[in-house]
Amino acid sequence: MNTEFLGRIFADNPVWMWFLALGIFVGVLSFFLVLRTFFTRFFERRYRRTGKPWAERGAELAKRTTFLFLLMVAIFAGSLSLKLPPEASRVIRALIVTLFLGQLGLWGSRLATLWVTRLASKRRAEGDTAAATTLSSLGLLIRVAIWAIVVLLVLQNLGVNVTALAAGVGIAGIAIAFAAQSILADLFSFLAIVVDKPFLVGDFIVAGQVEGTVERIGIKTTRIRSLTGEEVVVSNSELLKGWIHDYTKMNERRVVFHFAVDYQTPPEKLASIPNIVRQVIEATPNVRFDRAHFKEYGEFGLLFEVVYFVLTPSYRDYMDAQQAINLGVHKRFTEEGIRFALPVRRVVLERG
Repeated sequence: MNTEFLGRIFADNPVWMWFLALGIFVGVLSFFLVLRTFFTRFFERRYRRTGKPWAERGAELAKRTTFLFLLMVAIFAGSLSLKLPPEASRVIRALIVTLFLGQLGLWGSRLATLWVTRLASKRRAEGDTAAATTLSSLGLLIRVAIWAIVVLLVLQNLGVNVTALAAGVGIAGIAIAFAAQSILADLFSFLAIVVDKPFLVGDFIVAGQVEGTVERIGIKTTRIRSLTGEEVVVSNSELLKGWIHDYTKMNERRVVFHFAVDYQTPPEKLASIPNIVRQVIEATPNVRFDRAHFKEYGEFGLLFEVVYFVLTPSYRDYMDAQQAINLGVHKRFTEEGIRFALPVRRVVLERG
């Protein structure tokens, strides 16, 4: 009876062949699932023990192997023992190739991410933030290119005429370009930021009314953490339209300030003022004196111009130095009897 049942024909195949196909399917799927688990644990243990990059990549590839792909491989292996209609065979082969290409895309994208992240971290540890920012942006472009190639290969596998599709996309792309000018402008601005590097992630910049630290450079927008704490999102095209002041690249800060003394100041006191200012500035930490001059006769007093350099780019250091210099100059002028000029206006009335 069992022999008769196993010999019956079902969908052009004996029942025993269907059981054989089922056994192959279960065996192949179980084998690959066990193999995936084994390699994941093996590479993870090796990576924890040695810290080698190849072990990390092996573990990631094993974990990124999808169950759907393994399921389709098992179905394909089981179908080889059956006599299937040509249409069904073509569908199975198309699905297995599509899933295989998708799996390659997952593997390639993850490998690119690991490679770029490791290189960017190494460059950042060496202090080369420019290279780190470029590599991070390059990783995104590599992933986009990988998936673009995968999509084209999948379409070609499904019988789509890729050449005709590319021509149609080119014509449609012109219309889309007109409709999405702002998006394309931001994209090209992103490429300009990546290539030209006017600023990097972590730089303190001032652009228009925005000032803060760059936290992220995206394809469409750049995110800046302002001094007041909020995150400011600026489109890349708008950011590159005006002047950008990058204070992180500044090694030292040049400071120019003015003050005026009373017109009644004696000439000998007037001549001593540049030397007094020099002494005050040279006694201030983290600054370098440049010059101090009696510049001109002002509307309310005798105007002096002073130039010095703060030896660090920090704005806080600049304000600390300026405060110390202001207090020091005020103290010395009080001791010397030198009076600052007051905004006084004299009005002369004449009888007509």
